[in-house]
Amino acid sequence: MSRSNAASRPLSRRRFIAISAAATAGLIIPLREASAEPTLHTWRGIALGAKAEINLLHTDADRARRLFSSIEGEIRRLEGIFSLYQPDSELSRLNNTGLLFAPSLEMLEILSLSQRLHRATEGAFDPTVQPLWSHYARQVAGNKTSDFAEAFACVGFNHVQIQPDEIKFGKSGMAMTLNGIAQGFVTDRITALLERESCGDIVVEIGEIAARGTPFTRKQREETGWPVTLRPDPSLIDAQADIHLANAAVASSARLGTTFDQSGSRSHILDPRNGHPVDTGLAATSVVAPSAALADGLSTAALVCGETQLRQALTGFQKARAFIVREDRSTTWLAT
Repeated sequence: MSRSNAASRPLSRRRFIAISAAATAGLIIPLREASAEPTLHTWRGIALGAKAEINLLHTDADRARRLFSSIEGEIRRLEGIFSLYQPDSELSRLNNTGLLFAPSLEMLEILSLSQRLHRATEGAFDPTVQPLWSHYARQVAGNKTSDFAEAFACVGFNHVQIQPDEIKFGKSGMAMTLNGIAQGFVTDRITALLERESCGDIVVEIGEIAARGTPFTRKQREETGWPVTLRPDPSLIDAQADIHLANAAVASSARLGTTFDQSGSRSHILDPRNGHPVDTGLAATSVVAPSAALADGLSTAALVCGETQLRQALTGFQKARAFIVREDRSTTWLAT
């Protein structure tokens, strides 16, 4: 998990990362029959530029420490692929030169899903908005010479050429950000790592949330899933929904969760089709989907799509649904 200083990253969203897992052997067998009583082990640090906490219920302290090390190493490895801020990451090298030879399987996988989302949302999901994002950030910093038209001309995911042996930008000045999908992708990878290590009851939160199994306290009542309260805009405490997350993931986005201006009125979520901060009548959304990467990408695109187009986009992804909060604070569910 990267030790970089999160405060140096402009306009980044404050996140608290929490990973909770229980070893299957420690939970499914009744405690009175287990060889040892499970103990809660905790790791705290920094991951993806945010405070992180890993809670693991396990009978073996040494194995818990090894799991902490494996999780830390995997997050660091994935940061080396997707980070905008590490100068030697795959994404940074692609942005700097417009060409990336021998991309990792993870980079190819995340871009393949990005292509699906780009098509399903009719261009609302587009990782190539980075030049526009940089334009608005420079304006905030007082750079009045930053040219909107020049930045907007560099946007267009259809100009990214993706091949197994190389990724290439089709226009000069292009750049990508994977911030709208990478947190979910990393969440999925850490969840899979824990499942391989026989952790059957898991909640992983790395900006987005993935859940497997059931809390031990609910097993005796034959209930499934982890209780989750969806409040996609934390400032709207009355706009929420309670669900049970079972073998699924959820991601949330709020129009004014992070803003470019001091008044808090210009969203950091940009519409790649016109280059401007989104304003579609939606205040926030939470998307539930089979994978955290898919939930992350759809929640990013949701506020660009607006309600009608989001409803249509969801039909392209099985078991995906969205809890939306409109600007008038009314709420509803959209489902496939």
